[in-house]
Amino acid sequence: MSRVGNRIINVPTGVTVNVDGNVITVKGPKGELSTVINKNISVEVSETEVKVTRKNDNFKNFHGTANANIQNMIIGVTEGYSKKLEAVGVGYRFQVKGKELVVSAGYSNPVKVKVPEGITLDSPSNTELFVKGIDKQLVGQFAAEVRSIRKPEPYKGKGIRYADEHIRRKEGKKASK
Repeated sequence: MSRVGNRIINVPTGVTVNVDGNVITVKGPKGELSTVINKNISVEVSETEVKVTRKNDNFKNFHGTANANIQNMIIGVTEGYSKKLEAVGVGYRFQVKGKELVVSAGYSNPVKVKVPEGITLDSPSNTELFVKGIDKQLVGQFAAEVRSIRKPEPYKGKGIRYADEHIRRKEGKKASK
């Protein structure tokens, strides 16, 4: 049995969950999210909880995934998601200009990245960047795209990294005696 799929999701006050066929829509104080689930997965919604069931054992993987996606949507419309990025290196910095992010990461020209709808950027200093939004997948995807501009390297630790990421450092070449 799927342990993740069998858990019962509690719906907080102020959040509504609607099921229309295989489309699940969650509305809350921060916005609205919807997703399409497999047709062999059924969702039962009551006042304060959501239960996900499957029609037969061939769809265990979809069962747990559907449950986790609904839970992530509920958290997104109530609390939201955030990822913090840091630029480490001389001259590495972030600049937010309207709906565009300008990243200086050691290249000859700054890299410009368009910010997708549903994402807000906050930069308290020029080496820190907060990516915020209600869609967990979208926040993680955009943060990964920004990180991929200049991944952290293991010798000096320079690059763009997540705030909670630990870079395993390597020792450089040793001079011969």
